[in-house]
Amino acid sequence: MIPRFTSKEFTFLKPDSDDHPIQEPDTFFSDLVHTKTVSFAAFEERLASARIPKTGFVCAAIQVDRAASEQTREKARDIFEACFHSVLDKKRGIWESLNPTAFVLVFWDYDNRKKAMDLLESLKNKISQALAAELTVGVAWFPFHDFLCSQVFANALKAIDHAAFFGPGHMKHFDGISLNISGDRLYHLGQYGAAIREYEKGLLLEPGNINLMNSLGVCFGVTGDLEKARQSFTDALEINPREIMVIYNLGLVHQILENTDKAVFFLQKAHGIDKHVFEVELLLGHLLFKAGKCDQALPHLETASRLNPESGLAFRTLGEIFLDRQEMEKAGVAFNSAVKLKPADGIALSGYALAMARRNRNLKIALTFAKKSVALEPENTIFQERLEQVRQLTKPSQNHGRTKKFA
Repeated sequence: MIPRFTSKEFTFLKPDSDDHPIQEPDTFFSDLVHTKTVSFAAFEERLASARIPKTGFVCAAIQVDRAASEQTREKARDIFEACFHSVLDKKRGIWESLNPTAFVLVFWDYDNRKKAMDLLESLKNKISQALAAELTVGVAWFPFHDFLCSQVFANALKAIDHAAFFGPGHMKHFDGISLNISGDRLYHLGQYGAAIREYEKGLLLEPGNINLMNSLGVCFGVTGDLEKARQSFTDALEINPREIMVIYNLGLVHQILENTDKAVFFLQKAHGIDKHVFEVELLLGHLLFKAGKCDQALPHLETASRLNPESGLAFRTLGEIFLDRQEMEKAGVAFNSAVKLKPADGIALSGYALAMARRNRNLKIALTFAKKSVALEPENTIFQERLEQVRQLTKPSQNHGRTKKFA
């Protein structure tokens, strides 16, 4: 018998964001949509009561580079106000301070979007030059698709989060990627229902966006709606049959559903495309191991342990294979690596104890580890059986402690 590994030890693959950004921002302005600070609520109310022509308006969120000096940050509000009124008047726009270095504005009464962008670029340049600092800008328009007037402010905040991934000086317009990033933020906060709604809105803007499809599938997967997850990954795969992230996730869905043959099929497909993806090698090796195909599993698990030396699961599964093959020295090395990574890993402790005892090495430690594994999981019959084996192997021989007589 071998210990049972659970699907919880494997996770869906999800990119951190789209468009290969530089780094994740320290602050997400889209959080304001959910927490609604005083400044957020004040501007929302002003926007709702403003007399804006039916032709529409543009909303922009602007952040002064956080690396700017304290002196620059202290004068940011005054500079923003002066520059805003040098480009626009009170009849054409409104603005509000979100924090000492971040602002939001709305303006209207422009002939076309190009002229509106010219005004916005002029304002951005004036502020940047006056402060001698880079600005990050997120832009949202009304009308835009089927978004309500009241949603544009939130869209601008999502757009500035999008721009912030690329660093100071960048400007991004609200789009499907902005919604992907917003959904990812909600996902990491554990707000899966809200994240699903963001991904679905993003797909309305960009129906063929694989990252959005994959992200939606991941959300369905972690919430247990596996059929919807499978469908999302399948749809994404139809667009790009060689997208490893999606192929792996589809394999993981089938593994959770206990469709092992289908899971192995997709994982072998992913392996055929790229043999150096840790998650693929680990899960494929794990499934082949569970199916009793240890010789096939071994190279995948060895690759996984090289790709990620911090994976206790890779090492302890290798240990189980070597234990089964009676290769006790290799089993001990693998289990030792797993225990070092996670000292409370019952499976690794139990296997390591048996490997040491069978080699007649470190018998006191072997017995301690075997007892500890049972203490961690008292109902685990495999751990109990191994503890008994270790006890038998560590019992003193009948001649222990006697003096041998010579004739």
